[in-house]
Amino acid sequence: MAKTLSDLRKEIDAVDTDLLRLLNQRAQLAHEVGELKRAEGSAVFRPARELQVINALQAANAGPLKSDNISNIWREIMSACRSLESDQRVAYLGPTGTFSEQAAIGFFGSSMARVPCPSIDEVFRATAAGSADFGVVPIENSSEGVISRSLDLLLHSPLHIVGETSLLVRHNLLRLEPAIEGIEVVLAHPQALAQCQQWLNAHLPNAERRAASSNAEGARLAASNPAWAAIASERAGSEFGLHTVSKAIQDDASNRTRFAIVCLPQTMAAPEATGKDCVSLAVSVTNRAGAVHDLLVPLKRHGVSMTRFESRPARSGQWEYYFYIDLEGHPTQPAVQMALDELRQLCAFYKVLGTYPLGS
Repeated sequence: MAKTLSDLRKEIDAVDTDLLRLLNQRAQLAHEVGELKRAEGSAVFRPARELQVINALQAANAGPLKSDNISNIWREIMSACRSLESDQRVAYLGPTGTFSEQAAIGFFGSSMARVPCPSIDEVFRATAAGSADFGVVPIENSSEGVISRSLDLLLHSPLHIVGETSLLVRHNLLRLEPAIEGIEVVLAHPQALAQCQQWLNAHLPNAERRAASSNAEGARLAASNPAWAAIASERAGSEFGLHTVSKAIQDDASNRTRFAIVCLPQTMAAPEATGKDCVSLAVSVTNRAGAVHDLLVPLKRHGVSMTRFESRPARSGQWEYYFYIDLEGHPTQPAVQMALDELRQLCAFYKVLGTYPLGS
C-alpha cells in the first residue's frame, strides 16, 4: 500500500529525532576532542582536517544530496560544535550582507562570532590587535584582477594566510522602487561598479556611479533615497528592504572572488600539508637586467608550478616593484623547500605570506 502524506511525515519526524540524537552525540565527541587539544596546547580549529572530513563524506555520498549540500550541512555542524568550545571571532568587510560576510560564513559556518568592519584596513587591524581571531579579505577577482589594498596590507602585516575560499559573485541592482526608471545614482564598491560597467552602460548610461566602502554599505545608502540604487547581493537587499530590480547584472557570468583567511601565527600556525596546497610569497629584487627572469629559474629547476605572478609598485619613487607569487605545494616537500631556499637568496625582500590548503 502506498504511503500517505501523514505516514511520510511521521517517518521524517522519526529520522529528525534520530538526527538530533546523533548530532548531540557528535557534539559531545567534538567537545572531548577540544578538551584534549587544549591539554596539548594545540589549535581547536583545523580547517584542513574539516576539509578532509567533508571530502570523505562527499566521496561516500550515494545521493540524492548533492556534493555542495554535503559541504554546506557539515560546515554548519562543525561550526556549531566549535562554538561549544569558544566563540570564534571573525572580522570581514561589513555591514551585514556583503560578499565578504558570505565568504566568511561559507568557510567558518554561521555559528562564528561576527566582527563586521568598515574597511579592509580595519579587518587587518582588528585581527592583528586580537579583536578578532581571524580575518576574511578579498584578494582577487576573476574579471578585475587583484584587490590591491589587500596585497599592500599583507606585505607588512604580522598576519599570515591560513586558508582561502572563493565565491561565485552575483551582482543585483537593488532599489526602494520596483522599477528601473528614475534611477539617478548607482552605489557600489568600485570593484562591483567595474564588474558591471557594460550592463550599466547599456541600461543606465546617464546615472551617476558613486563608490561606496562596500556593496552592502551602498545598499544601506540606497535605502535612504528612492532615486538611488545599489549593486549588491540579494541578502543585502533583504537586509535593507530593497527590491531586486534586475538580477545577475555582472558582465562575466562566471565572476568569482577569491578570499584569504588571515590570522596571527600564535592564533594558528601554518596548516600541515594536505597534498593540495599553496605557498604565497611577496618578493622584490634589485633593479638589474634579467633579475625577474632569475626568480623563475629555481622554480623550473625543481619542478615547482607557479599559479600567480603579480607586480605592485613599491612606492619608493625609484620604479621598484614587489612581486606576489603563488606556488603549488607545501614547504615540507623537498622540491618546494629547495626552490624557496634558492629563491630567497636572489631577493632583496622576501616574505612568505602564507602556506595553506587550496580552496574550492
